[in-house]
Amino acid sequence: MRTPNTPHISGRSRRIGTAATATAALLLAGLGIAAHADAATPTPHKVSAKTVAAQVAKAHVQYESACGTTPKKGYAACHALRVTGGTTAYMEKQAALKGATPKTVKPNATSATPTGYGPSDLQAAYGLTAASSSNGAGQTIAIVDAYDDPNAAADLATYRSYYGLPACTVANGCFKKVSQTGSTTSLPTADSGWAGEISLDLDMVSAIAPNAKILLVEASSSSMANLGKAVNEAVTLGAKFVSNSYGGSESSSDTSYDSSYFNHPGVAITVSAGDEAYGAEYPAGSKYVTSVGGTKLSTSSTSRGWTESVWKTSSTEGTGSGCSAYDAKPSWQTDTGCTKRMISDVSAVADPATGVSVYDSYGSDGTGWNTYGGTSASAPIIASVYALAGTPSSSSYPAQFPYKNTAALNDVTSGNNGSCTTSYFCTAATGYDGPTGLGTPQGVAAFTG
Repeated sequence: MRTPNTPHISGRSRRIGTAATATAALLLAGLGIAAHADAATPTPHKVSAKTVAAQVAKAHVQYESACGTTPKKGYAACHALRVTGGTTAYMEKQAALKGATPKTVKPNATSATPTGYGPSDLQAAYGLTAASSSNGAGQTIAIVDAYDDPNAAADLATYRSYYGLPACTVANGCFKKVSQTGSTTSLPTADSGWAGEISLDLDMVSAIAPNAKILLVEASSSSMANLGKAVNEAVTLGAKFVSNSYGGSESSSDTSYDSSYFNHPGVAITVSAGDEAYGAEYPAGSKYVTSVGGTKLSTSSTSRGWTESVWKTSSTEGTGSGCSAYDAKPSWQTDTGCTKRMISDVSAVADPATGVSVYDSYGSDGTGWNTYGGTSASAPIIASVYALAGTPSSSSYPAQFPYKNTAALNDVTSGNNGSCTTSYFCTAATGYDGPTGLGTPQGVAAFTG
């Protein structure tokens, strides 16, 4: 059940989005360039590329925010968006290959099989197949979220077993869950919305860095103070990579939070940019973190096999971006339109219509296989890429690494997340732009230093 008396959460906020993939090239390559490890391969069906593309173009989803979208001052909401209806692009493609009517996601139904991208898809899209297989052993990636997910370990095991990933359990020392004080027994109150967020985060780490250890640190509430203490605890326990998939409105307290919770040289701290389209959030605006925007990820007939654009579903639904009102500009950020900290640095998939598969069994709101989107997906993906790239140098701020090697990123040059006076704040462009930063991973070279 959802935690009672939490003023920052006013119930689930229904957000309806429609996304359509529209080019024939999208299906020439197939939606999902690499098959899921254990997923059944659809029976080939003789159908023209034009016909298949037309079916995939019908992809549309409805989704809801897992944790609410209007936290009060000093609190944060998670950025997980759960698909509750419609058909994802992945489902449309599967149906087209079988010559069948596409299945439909139902709000609270348990899906027997995934309906979104899995590990092999994500690794292929970001040039990580070899690194995901070979790198990451000995690294610890921390996930910081609020409240407890009682089924975290079991759901993680289900996801990894389905996709043929190495077991990551408490017993084998790979997975550990603690409170913001480091306790393994005195944990926060359980919350079904944040449990969905936790499952998303754990599964994205598993998908990108299956050889790494995972540390889940659960804050006692979604206040910035408690979430910040959980970040500190993650670093104290040895994590060199810390993912944060939450945010709230900026405030004059942000610079104080910076120095108290996010100033950790030698640690790659990633933060999702937000899901409410153009506009700055915190802690994505912290000068000490890597702020992560969101894209729509589709396949194409290019040599890469994939294409990305800015994720935007509507004027209020899409990746966050913008110029911070409070945080100073870090020395490595050189765009000239914003005199303070600019959001984002890099990006990864976030559109729910091209979303990722997640297994979550806690609560009544969609138990089993779900498809999730939001920048809650992109933040742990980028944290895991940092882990594949190796331990950051002790005095470094890893947010600057991508700025030193922009050639090792996929530049996203199309789409926008709203209207703004300074174009690159909200519109994709060659080189740096707010919604997608410098681009998305093309291997690990842009994340080392």
